Amino acid sequence: MTDDAAPTVLARPAGRLGWLTLNRPRAINALDLEMIRALHAALDAWEDDTDIDVVLIDGAGDRGLCAGGDVRDLASRITAGHPAEVALFFQEEYALNARIAEYPKPVIALADGITMGGGIGVAGHAAIRIVTETSRLAMPETRIGFTPDVGGSWLLARAPGRLGEFLALTGGTMDAADAVYAGFADHCVPRAHLDALREAFERRADPETPTELVLLFDETLEPSRLAAARVWIDDAFAADTVPQIIERLRARDEDAAHAAADTLEELSPTALTVTLAAVRRARELPDLRAALAQEYGLVMWFAHTQPDLPEGVRAQLIDKDRSPRWQPATLAEIDPGLAASALAFVPDEPLRG
Repeated sequence: MTDDAAPTVLARPAGRLGWLTLNRPRAINALDLEMIRALHAALDAWEDDTDIDVVLIDGAGDRGLCAGGDVRDLASRITAGHPAEVALFFQEEYALNARIAEYPKPVIALADGITMGGGIGVAGHAAIRIVTETSRLAMPETRIGFTPDVGGSWLLARAPGRLGEFLALTGGTMDAADAVYAGFADHCVPRAHLDALREAFERRADPETPTELVLLFDETLEPSRLAAARVWIDDAFAADTVPQIIERLRARDEDAAHAAADTLEELSPTALTVTLAAVRRARELPDLRAALAQEYGLVMWFAHTQPDLPEGVRAQLIDKDRSPRWQPATLAEIDPGLAASALAFVPDEPLRG
């Protein structure tokens, strides 16, 4: 059965388990509005179902849980001048992110393979977040002239030291050990054991100890490379501004620090400036919903006022020439009040849910 013919979300009870599978494997299960609504509907149906004790979310295919939201469609709606349609997508997606975090039954997410952007919004706020040896997690929004959302700023702001700034600005990818260390995951289970884990959730006798069950399959991880890099990351990414971060990276001896500087110099100056401010402000916010509200304002600011998002999607995902024309093109051209203006933006379409 092809992606086009199959339901894009498979929702079925399996014993005591409510099993949700994102089912667009050719698109690495990228989220669209239909999928978001299907996930909402299943969670609504199972909330008061006494036969369901635990909800499990995974992805079809072997490439990943979810590569993100459908940003091509998003960019096309921005370019066509349909901000209300953009607002609707994010309103419903963010409501889903909060719903997963606040769900009264344990939600377990299998972040196997690629789990990025919108995939972090599905997996990162679950009660139990499982990665595997194939997991690759990231918030890569700055690479398309955008800013981390779906509650990503909340997770980034709570990563150890200055890892939040590093991961947010560079869009760096985490493996399983990195994800656990940075607070994006809780346990690592080998991919070969995932079927057995699902079956255990389906048949388990004790509905109140899902974490204890996961620990039966949990694998000890090698030390995180992010932990080993904390010295130069914390030093450089504590600087006040993006140009100062780059200056500190260039002053380091580590090759990885110079590579990070190279990356930052290629990315959207607007996205970098706003993202740095957003992550730091998220550290002062009281909860996930407050972070989602902040992100929604920034998303709509980008959609209403900034050309870099559609340009980044064009360069990275449509034409794939990898040569975006950012506006402005350099960090030196950024208005000193840009981040404050972005954070103060009030959308015409309020956040709901």
